[in-house]
Amino acid sequence: MGRGGVYGLVGANGAGKTTLIKHILGSLRAESGSVRVFGLDPVADPVGVLSRIGYLSEENDLPGWMRVEELIRYQRAFYPRWDDAYAEELRGAFALDATAKIKTLSKGQKARAGLLIALAYRPELLVLDEPSSGLDPIVRRDILGAVMRTIADEGRTVLFSSHLLQEVEQVADHVTMISHGTIVLSAPLSEIRESHRIDGRLLSLDEIFVTRVGKS
Repeated sequence: MGRGGVYGLVGANGAGKTTLIKHILGSLRAESGSVRVFGLDPVADPVGVLSRIGYLSEENDLPGWMRVEELIRYQRAFYPRWDDAYAEELRGAFALDATAKIKTLSKGQKARAGLLIALAYRPELLVLDEPSSGLDPIVRRDILGAVMRTIADEGRTVLFSSHLLQEVEQVADHVTMISHGTIVLSAPLSEIRESHRIDGRLLSLDEIFVTRVGKS
């Protein structure tokens, strides 16, 4: 995929979205073919790739014994481009208490904390793997808002994986549908919608997904 914009990766649970993302992050080696991120092999050069990627997953495992401020200081040490002012701005926007221990945070607050540390060093590529699954609408709005803020910075790219097609439709420029590990459709969202009409009516992404893949 090219630089800039939001790429939505959609599919039912178990379709292969997380597996694809693990290849991008270098935690899985391709059995055939090759994977390149920023022109680099993420398995052979994990530092060169991961230092430029922000990542938030559905599991979002954070050290429960740390306080929010300790988590920020700890993560900051790994990234020379960490932006202290931006991190503090995000902490305030997400209403995170700096002195609160991670283990006392709600699932939504943990998602916000994970998003903060994924964004604060202004990565070139932000990878969100089912980031809002199981979260309340307010937290999901925060995550989508952060996606929009990220792409507002020129040249940044977001890969947004979700089975919640309505959310992807709100933010994606380009959509890839995946089923059983195979890409079924991949094109700009505008082209996908224009090419799927019924009686002149543009179909929703949900309706298009059912047409191309079937019900999840």
